[in-house]
Amino acid sequence: MAEFSIIIISYNRPGDTLDLLDSIARLNHRALYLKEIILVNNASTEPYTVVESYLASRSDLPVEYLLAPGNLGVAGGRNYAVPHSSGKWMLFLDDDVVIEDPEFLSKLSIATKHTFMEHRPLGALGVKVRYFDNRELQVTAFPHKDFEHYQHMPRFLTSYYVGCAHVLLREAWNAAGEYPTDFFYGMEEYDLSYRLLARGYCIGYDGSAELFHKESPLGRTPRPVQLSMMWVNKSKVAWKYLSPFYFVTTACLWAGFYLKKSGFNLRFFFSSLRKIMRIPLSIKRTPVGADVMNYLKAVGARKWF
Repeated sequence: MAEFSIIIISYNRPGDTLDLLDSIARLNHRALYLKEIILVNNASTEPYTVVESYLASRSDLPVEYLLAPGNLGVAGGRNYAVPHSSGKWMLFLDDDVVIEDPEFLSKLSIATKHTFMEHRPLGALGVKVRYFDNRELQVTAFPHKDFEHYQHMPRFLTSYYVGCAHVLLREAWNAAGEYPTDFFYGMEEYDLSYRLLARGYCIGYDGSAELFHKESPLGRTPRPVQLSMMWVNKSKVAWKYLSPFYFVTTACLWAGFYLKKSGFNLRFFFSSLRKIMRIPLSIKRTPVGADVMNYLKAVGARKWF
């Protein structure tokens, strides 16, 4: 029985989106594992004629092509797409990844059936992501902060998953709720990860399923506005689910990270700081319980930044 819905949110990357769709079309046993592909054009300003022409010529691909009513951001785009899907597992892919292993879906199916914990069912799963250009593991897409220790492990439990390529159990999504609507860009995966753990699920990684990301090995340089949103959103996550101590450490350390990465751009620094100072007054805390804190400790989660 087909168990996977692939969900792709695309913005101004028609060429990359075409490459991804074509790589999915080349996968073995698609009819066995793939229920549908939900492709959301997130109000792109570039024409998607090449993608639309490709879809018209590939009636064998079960694609539902949706035009978002506006640029909903990453979190909003995913929330918009999910109700259009129906698979047991939802595979979220960035529009600039490609899959080269023809057995990707069969390996992913096996990975989702692995028992990571006896008393916590699997709610989310990360896969191996390599840079497309040099084939090396992408550290920023690796779902554990202790990369040196975990990079060679074929499978492990973790505290979060990475957005560019991950699988969510629909039942877990329904239990935990959708992505926060006020997170336009960045950190929405951390927010949902805490809610999945609070609902009794675990989060795993399996390196047998592998794909390639077209992000440069030198990394992308986020714009100050993107860094600002990441700083504010990560502070929101810490405030909601962890102790006030971790909210303070996260806000302070991210302030330094923002200044370093933005080249001391002060335009968004002070506006972000004001937003963060208002978080305790505007957002209700829903801290995770002792069982989740024990889980975080057991998997070596980093909570302070």
